[in-house]
Amino acid sequence: MNHLVDAPASTLQSNPRSHWFRRLLRGLCNSLERARTRRILGQLDDRQLSDMGISHADRVSELDKPFWR
Repeated sequence: MNHLVDAPASTLQSNPRSHWFRRLLRGLCNSLERARTRRILGQLDDRQLSDMGISHADRVSELDKPFWR
């Protein structure tokens, strides 16, 4: 028949601390990625910005944002 093993509920649920740590790590990675892409955006010339459909004002606005936003 069925050979199910009884597992305690504590092993099936993740530790709340690990959720907090994962969210913190994910937020840090997202912030670093935003900083990296903004740095690249700052290196583009007007022709490249035009090809992507980004105005100079949009670029300046994006570059003025802090890395966490």
